[in-house]
Amino acid sequence: MRVMGIETSCDETAVAIVEAPAGTEPVGRILANVVYSQLTEHRRFGGVVPEIAARAHLERLDGLVRQALAEAGTDLADLDGIAATGGPGLIGGVMVGVMTAKALAFVHDKPFLAVNHLEGHALSVRLTETVAFPYLLLLVSGGHCQLLTVHGPGAFTRLGTTIDDAVGECFDKTAKLLDLGFPGGPAVERTAKGGDPKRFALPRPMWRKPGCDFSFSGLKTAVRQAAEKLPVDDAQAVADLCASFQRTVGDVLADRCANALALEPSPTLVVAGGVAANAYLRGRLEELATAHGATLVAPPIKLCTDNGAMIAWAGLERLRLGKQDTLDFRPRPRWPLDPIAA
Repeated sequence: MRVMGIETSCDETAVAIVEAPAGTEPVGRILANVVYSQLTEHRRFGGVVPEIAARAHLERLDGLVRQALAEAGTDLADLDGIAATGGPGLIGGVMVGVMTAKALAFVHDKPFLAVNHLEGHALSVRLTETVAFPYLLLLVSGGHCQLLTVHGPGAFTRLGTTIDDAVGECFDKTAKLLDLGFPGGPAVERTAKGGDPKRFALPRPMWRKPGCDFSFSGLKTAVRQAAEKLPVDDAQAVADLCASFQRTVGDVLADRCANALALEPSPTLVVAGGVAANAYLRGRLEELATAHGATLVAPPIKLCTDNGAMIAWAGLERLRLGKQDTLDFRPRPRWPLDPIAA
């Protein structure tokens, strides 16, 4: 089976083609995975501007579709389905991807698959690793921070979520406060490598409390207050603050995952989403998983941030089960993985 995936939910315009056996064997192969990053368009604003993002998707998407087909050595007639992120995300960008996928599916008489962006992250690990359902998932990105049990495509039980801000957004705000540039996550991680993680005592919201929910607004406030007191042009103090912040985030994530593993024991802990690219946090979670008799599995770094391969793969997993969407599907700015969770 071969499926094309289109991702336009935020500031990456991405198209990929993946293939896998038609049966239940999980691991697949990426034939093409092209991404146009809009960093240059948004960097001067210190964040993503939705209107600029949507226009960039519109300008680049057709060319990326052609490029992906050329790299895969295939054409649209050889595809078994065309998937696109149907939400959640910046609605202007989501509409561009969905309408492009619908048009291609209609003209070439192919199944259309509207993929939940979060499900793309959730299932991405199965593209490259043999990971059986169910498994425990920590989904961490700029807009989302959740713990879920993944039972299969379209079947999720949410154990906890953030009650205020996402951890990726916390990284971005910290980078902005310290003038480290955009995107913030990689900038904070680079700066933290030369810092003392014990210099600043920062609050650990929800730490050692029951349940699996997260909170990061208080941590952001504490970082801002500490940043305001830093000596001018003291690079070491900035590095120390980044290291202390990163360690604190690691404490919180490990604590919440420990509660989840106690609540829903699982042999596998998967971490996915943009923040999963952070090597320090991966190390902390690997230690935690080992202590609980579980194995930590994470997608390759290139599949942690937004990409078309994860959307194509989620579409392929659904197509294996005989699922597809009608062309009257409406793009969704919000789309929870577990719709019955509070």
